[in-house]
Amino acid sequence: MQTRLKEILQEVADEFDAQIIEMEVMPEHVHILIEVDPQFGIAKLVRVLKGRSSRLLRQEFPWLKKRLPTLWTNSYFVSTVGGAPLAAIKEYIENQKHV
Repeated sequence: MQTRLKEILQEVADEFDAQIIEMEVMPEHVHILIEVDPQFGIAKLVRVLKGRSSRLLRQEFPWLKKRLPTLWTNSYFVSTVGGAPLAAIKEYIENQKHV
């Protein structure tokens, strides 16, 4: 399911000309370093990422409907990288599975 989730998120990013720089799926959340056109907006992109992935994963993995009331919560955390070195952010995301 993790592999399929990553595929779906990448498809959505490609569709909206966003670039996923790094992504790691955790048991209860996902870390994504993504570049999106500010005119399109991160809120809109997150809404589409969550909506499409929820719909497709529940279709493809029916057991998710029985196990979880919802696939995603309404909340999310967004932070800009600003002056932080991109390599440091990528490394942080890559290392999340090992923490």
